[in-house]
Amino acid sequence: MSLTRSKPGRKISSAAMTRARLNDVRIPRFLFYTLILLVSFGAEARQNELAGHPSPYLALHGQDPVEWQTWGRAALDAAKREDKLLFVSVGYFACHWCHVMQRESFRNREIAALLNKHFIAVKVDRETHGALDSYLQNFAEETRKQAGWPINVFISPEGYPLVALLYEPPGDFKAALTRLIERWQKERAQLKTLAEKHPQRSKAKIASAEFAPAAAVNLRRQFVREALGKADMLGGGFGNTQKFPSSPQLATLLEAQAVEPNAELAEFLTTTLDRMADLGLHDHLGGGFFRYTTDPDWRTPHFEKMLYDNAMLARVYLRAAEVLKRPRYRDVGLRSVDFMLRDLKDASGALYTSTSAIDAKGDEGGVYLWTRAELEKTLNPDELRAVARVWQIEKERAFAPRYLPLQATTPTAAEQPLLASAYAKLTRVRAARTLPKDRKMLTGLNGLALAALSDAARLAPTYRRAADQLYAFVKSQWQPAQGLAKGRKLGPGELEDYAYAAYGALSYAELVKSADAQTFARTLTREAWRKFFTDYGWKSEQQPLLPRQAEQLLIADAPMPSPAALLIETSWRLGDREFRRGALAAANSGQELLNQSAFWDATHIRALMRLN
Repeated sequence: MSLTRSKPGRKISSAAMTRARLNDVRIPRFLFYTLILLVSFGAEARQNELAGHPSPYLALHGQDPVEWQTWGRAALDAAKREDKLLFVSVGYFACHWCHVMQRESFRNREIAALLNKHFIAVKVDRETHGALDSYLQNFAEETRKQAGWPINVFISPEGYPLVALLYEPPGDFKAALTRLIERWQKERAQLKTLAEKHPQRSKAKIASAEFAPAAAVNLRRQFVREALGKADMLGGGFGNTQKFPSSPQLATLLEAQAVEPNAELAEFLTTTLDRMADLGLHDHLGGGFFRYTTDPDWRTPHFEKMLYDNAMLARVYLRAAEVLKRPRYRDVGLRSVDFMLRDLKDASGALYTSTSAIDAKGDEGGVYLWTRAELEKTLNPDELRAVARVWQIEKERAFAPRYLPLQATTPTAAEQPLLASAYAKLTRVRAARTLPKDRKMLTGLNGLALAALSDAARLAPTYRRAADQLYAFVKSQWQPAQGLAKGRKLGPGELEDYAYAAYGALSYAELVKSADAQTFARTLTREAWRKFFTDYGWKSEQQPLLPRQAEQLLIADAPMPSPAALLIETSWRLGDREFRRGALAAANSGQELLNQSAFWDATHIRALMRLN
């Protein structure tokens, strides 16, 4: 039974309760002793709030023994009232290590007891609270030099982050909790002071609306130099450990190549796009791309497939076919669109957020991997020989004794029809395997997908109907009195929802020559400037709950493009005088930050290129 008190911040002594009873306040005996028990422990009764939550990720945690609360003012008020640290744990449905930590720690009753007694535990789906997640990721980067998911941040009752943890094995996590509990009991005042002393991002006013075309050219060239400096010229992509597709950077590099051709850049882009399409990042049977690979050679994916990755990569490959004169890339891009429409489409026409890395049996990659026995049972000898050679299964050890489809070597002309036949058979077998999906339909991500579908429909009219349906969904999330929704039953939209939806609506309007879609894009753009832009830059959400979620002159790219930069680009494309002055001022702001490092602001650079 859940109890609430009329004055939850006030402790009631047992003597006062007795006096109340003697004064004929009729308190049932069970309620009387329950309240006495609550008072003696100095805490409020709580229960796990997540069962049946509209976010599938949060609903997964609905049976945890942790008394999870949802993110909001009530949780912060409880932390302040009880003088407890908030434990804010952020993850998402398709995140492998999020599920591991749930299984190992959040379903561990000893760990749950520590969290329930000493903290206000809050679970957050990062895809429904992108602004909060970005703020906490930045805090982790600044304090740990590392970020990612799951991210677990302890926040003072006053709302200041104190310490961040990523995935920890249960023994290490329990030890960290115990140490923090002991310190909180002995050094509470010092820890609060420490949290409040963490450097706050300094505020600076936005620049003037004057535009210097030469500065934009210099920043574009600087961006290309930085990108090539980070590039793996032999293996493609950036970095030498894990490999991410880095879609915002690739999209901007393609535009830079279109403006000022560069042989070295063209070679890097071709190498990267070929290896991403040929090796383990790409689903060779079903189309589309996995989130990233855990190795630098693109062979060992984490098997989650995200709507936003595939929407962005579809556009990257379609544009690359044009810029780099590689028709093959067009097919890769359209197959990503096909994946989204086949595996992520709801009956309403909207698109789901992701597919899980783990199949219905709990097997990571189980939907995508094949044993030798399965291949022999499904394929004829000629098909098997072609598959074995092209996949190089005698050399492939990443998932042994199972194998992941790859194009590790170029198929011969004779092998191509055998591979097509083999893949058709394997696809039919794979259709019987079950893959969980995150069925959230997020407005912003559907806006990104609408831009991709609009590009596809320009090349192949068969995609037009899907684009019509998706536009109808995005528009349905707008109500003039309430604004743009995050998605069905998911609360108000953030900057990214407005920016991505406006961007997608304008792309659709340009495809179908629709005055309605053009007006809708203009409405969202106007509201985004009004709600999220100030004299000090960008807010990622309208009413942040934590005191240091300050405005930013620049919002950097993450796995998804900067919503601020996309809004600048959309404003310029709309061509309205009312937007252009603000777009110029916003685009020109943060020049010092851009000069320090342009690589992480690729979409902002691309917006500057459009303004030039």
